[in-house]
Amino acid sequence: MTRHWLITGVSGGLGRALAEAALDRGDVVVGTLRAKSQVAEFEQLEPGRAFAIVLDATDAPEVIEERVAEAVALAGHIDILVNNAGYGLLGAVEEVTEDEIRHQMDTCFTGPLRLIRALLPHLRERGSGHVVNISSIAGFRGQPGLGIYNASKFALEGMSEALAYELRPFGIRVTIVEPGGFRTNWMGSGLRHAEGLTARYSPVTALKAVMEKADGSQQGDPVRGAAAIITAVDAAEPPHRLPLGADAHKALRGKLAEIGRELDTWEHLSVSTSFE
Repeated sequence: MTRHWLITGVSGGLGRALAEAALDRGDVVVGTLRAKSQVAEFEQLEPGRAFAIVLDATDAPEVIEERVAEAVALAGHIDILVNNAGYGLLGAVEEVTEDEIRHQMDTCFTGPLRLIRALLPHLRERGSGHVVNISSIAGFRGQPGLGIYNASKFALEGMSEALAYELRPFGIRVTIVEPGGFRTNWMGSGLRHAEGLTARYSPVTALKAVMEKADGSQQGDPVRGAAAIITAVDAAEPPHRLPLGADAHKALRGKLAEIGRELDTWEHLSVSTSFE
């Protein structure tokens, strides 16, 4: 069955790999790009099945609504929305500016939220569909130096969990994808450094050094990551949460174990607050 996708951020990385994988199997893809100059190149991947629209996740709600309507018109309909566009912001919570916080949240949380809200009437009318929100291991586990990025992805995941319950009666599924380290430009040119970044926070400095060393040698293969997402979307019972990569799987297991130990240690205090 031919699927019709709307994928944000298809200029490279996981978004591009997913778009190409969907096109390779005969699906229709509408991809979003931030530069008009990139449109023709993307549409040449599969003329008649690859379409591009110019969209920035930080665009105003009315602009996003117009672009979603354009995507539906180009593809005929949309089955799957993939919120993939985003970037990382390196800096201690104290060091980032108000503008940097706002832009990070608009890109990784508010923009995807607006896209979902704009497309939901179409999906509900069709009585089916799938929303795939690309989060990160940073959406499940906090890390020094990525506090605001963590916040944007935690928000995306919290909204996605509630959304899954709201949409199930309409036949619409929601999957949160949590990639670990993938060989994309996320740690390189796609990573932004806070204007106020200093060396005062040693954990942040250490993370910066690790990321600079790891860039280009991450274990995650975007092509295999894209294939895993397609397998999950095709499943009769798709997962609600899909970590991608052994590192992501280990990180989630580790945090769950840590939470379990702490719950056991402090259970006596937690349950002591009820009326006699």
